[in-house]
Amino acid sequence: MDFLAGCIGGAAGVLVGHPFDTIKVRLQVQNVDKPLYRGTFHCFQSIIRQESVFGLYKGIGSPMMGLTFINAIVFGVQGNTMRLLGQDTPMNQFLAGAAAGAIQCVICCPMELAKTRMQMQGTGEKKSSRKMYKNSLDCLGRIYNREGLFGVNRGMVTTLIRETPGFGVYFLAYDVLTRSLGCEPNDRYMIPKLLFAGGMAGIASWISTYPVDVIKSRLQADGVGGVNQYSSIADCVRQSVRREGYMVFTRGLTSTLLRAFPVNAATFATVTLVLMYARGAEEGPNECEPSQPSHHTQMQPAQPSSL
Repeated sequence: MDFLAGCIGGAAGVLVGHPFDTIKVRLQVQNVDKPLYRGTFHCFQSIIRQESVFGLYKGIGSPMMGLTFINAIVFGVQGNTMRLLGQDTPMNQFLAGAAAGAIQCVICCPMELAKTRMQMQGTGEKKSSRKMYKNSLDCLGRIYNREGLFGVNRGMVTTLIRETPGFGVYFLAYDVLTRSLGCEPNDRYMIPKLLFAGGMAGIASWISTYPVDVIKSRLQADGVGGVNQYSSIADCVRQSVRREGYMVFTRGLTSTLLRAFPVNAATFATVTLVLMYARGAEEGPNECEPSQPSHHTQMQPAQPSSL
């Protein structure tokens, strides 16, 4: 039931947060010599004006398709790791989250590659005259036919570098916040506390790994239009810093942080309601902290990367 609730909650989070993610990617990979957007709000306005509201939802099919598998991996690995570690401590929460983050990259990396390519397709066009990809599956199929497995897993190293500590920070922050807030089953403010803890944990996770996300997005968008700019991770970092300075690592951060809180809030609200309706009010979540190995009822947070 935790898995089902997590999947439904994650889907709600994707619907809420995907427009912010599209803005983030556009800002991260735009040409610094000929920038299309001056900032977060200008990017939002431009997409609405030039591509309609549907432009904000380009590439949503990929995270929606990968969501079930990512949730299965994250919840399974995190829960089993906590049981192996034995004690529910903040450090163990970090280690279990890091393990879950690393393993789910197998699904996350190709999913985000397709999402990024779809988000970049038809930039500035309301109706693209020539679409390279029909949908996310078609995108991955075409990349596989041209570049093989290596192409489908483009950005895997940077995804690992981002997701491993990112998930660790997320689970650690959520655990510390829920303990500090004193979240109890009978507390009338339990749900607001869960929403606040989840939202702030998502923000902490993104801030801790955001520079890596910028490089990942640039590597995965590289080659759109047939031109490859970067030969490696180091080359991407070198070129980006040389042309744009160290502030390049904050491109799109505003939209990401604006997205992080409501996405996690939507996810936690949905998870909580699903669990309460499924188990009944008296059998609702007995603990706010994730993956308590010694309790029969668990409240699992959703992953920050795919949302």
